[in-house]
Amino acid sequence: MSTSPGFLPPYTPGGRSALVPDMPWHYSGNLLTVEYRTDPAHVRAILPPELELAEEDPGAVAFIWADWQSCSEGGAELLDPSRSQYLEAFVVVRCRYQGVTYSRCVLIWVTTDFAVGRGWFQGYPKKLGSAYVTRPYARGKATARIAPGGTFGASLAAYDHRLATAKVTLREPAASNGFVNAHRMVHHRYMPSLVPGAGHSLHQIVTMGGIDVDLGQPWVGDAELHLFDSPWDEPASLLPVDEIIAGYFCEVGTTFNGGTLLTDASQPI
Repeated sequence: MSTSPGFLPPYTPGGRSALVPDMPWHYSGNLLTVEYRTDPAHVRAILPPELELAEEDPGAVAFIWADWQSCSEGGAELLDPSRSQYLEAFVVVRCRYQGVTYSRCVLIWVTTDFAVGRGWFQGYPKKLGSAYVTRPYARGKATARIAPGGTFGASLAAYDHRLATAKVTLREPAASNGFVNAHRMVHHRYMPSLVPGAGHSLHQIVTMGGIDVDLGQPWVGDAELHLFDSPWDEPASLLPVDEIIAGYFCEVGTTFNGGTLLTDASQPI
């Protein structure tokens, strides 16, 4: 294993070329969420066999757009915004493992390579995509207000194919930012063996959550969500929308500094 500085390759003597710097990683951003219900059979089908459906509302899904600014300790990336700013759109369901209810990200698209690298390390199934979401500003008319009637739009595409669009119109402050993405995450960290047929060199089940969480006032409102398939992605088929629950907007800050290993089935090859 390389002893050169840097968290993920490429490793170089000075460490500047690393795709991802050392933890902790700090995040500040806005979340636009649409919660909806699908047939629980669809959620069951996308979960590995060792995970069970949530006991309550097992068909609940959250489709989330996140507009992030992130950095490592010291905040150097903030002075080079192309290394700190990105967007992502991700899909979360709930499940149970060893008697505990967790949230789980089952689909996710991001706009930068360093976000892909961090996500694969954490067990997020990240792919590159194109995501946009209305940004709120405090001045002028070219903005959505965080107030009753404030309307936000969002879109997602990958490989030039539209995958999702959403619209959320805020109604009032809420007690929470929804319930689907409200638990610690449970993820699988996979890496197939280089030897064909030898299983996974990395096969772990892990849990994680943010620390130093700094949530703004959540808002709830009415929502629309439309999903589409492409030759390369299938959100509409995997988790179709049966019933909209609500839309949410929330400002959030958090820090990631590691997780907990629950099960390790990695092969030594």
